Amino acid sequence: MSELATAPAEVPADEPSEAELLRAARSRRRLRGLLVLCVQFVLVALVLGGWQLGASRGVLDSFTYGSPSGVVGQLRTWFEHGTASGSIWHNIAVTMQETVLGFVIGVVAGVVLGVALGRVRALAEVMAPFIKAGNAVPRVVLGSMFIIWFGLGPSGKVALAVVLVFFSVFFNAFQGTREVDGNLIDNARVLGASEWQVTCRVVVPSAMTWIVASLHAAFGFALIGAIVGEVLGAQAGLGQLIQQAQGQFNADGVYAGILVIAVLALAAEFLITRFERRVLRWRPTALSGSTGL
Repeated sequence: MSELATAPAEVPADEPSEAELLRAARSRRRLRGLLVLCVQFVLVALVLGGWQLGASRGVLDSFTYGSPSGVVGQLRTWFEHGTASGSIWHNIAVTMQETVLGFVIGVVAGVVLGVALGRVRALAEVMAPFIKAGNAVPRVVLGSMFIIWFGLGPSGKVALAVVLVFFSVFFNAFQGTREVDGNLIDNARVLGASEWQVTCRVVVPSAMTWIVASLHAAFGFALIGAIVGEVLGAQAGLGQLIQQAQGQFNADGVYAGILVIAVLALAAEFLITRFERRVLRWRPTALSGSTGL
């Protein structure tokens, strides 16, 4: 009887094991990812093929709308012979420097002020009209003001990127701080934690999901701020190249600049996604899985 009582329950032969279920799930994910890539490739091929066919057949005016072959030729010229404002790598470096600086400063300022106003209600009530008024000012107007204040150097572009990033991160950090479970804060206080410890060890980690989620849009806003500032007035940068191409009615140059910007944005999105997965590893798989949108 004791042997019967301690004998492990037999698993039915037709029931898959946990390892087999995991392998099947991974296989389904890989298959789905491959299917998505194929659909994306087909869509890009259809758009570019139709565009090239329309331009070559005269359905689309290549002077106005350009063509994929013209964009490739413009990129080859830039990478092999440079631009009027230096090599293409120099222009990319200028834009990325402005973007990264604006992104970092805007994120830090947005998180600090968002958490501070989320924790101190009186401070939030005092600052609310100023935050709303600053957010309501058109960004193009701010860009023009920064050009007047800082000139054609990178400072004005960094300032515009900071403004765009700040509001995007601030509202997420503020809302994430307000959404923290009050029981967690009360329990930390009961255990003797100071307000600074509550903020650093309870509030900020709890709001991290909101903050990290805002980084995807924030980097895009930083890139937009740098590009818009360069279009308004600059000595170098991708926005300045686009403005030059526009002034010369060079549609291929405009598209080439946009393509380079899109590649940089996708590379940054990949890095931010990796950072998000590393920082938020504690989330359940169903929540942490993302579609990349």
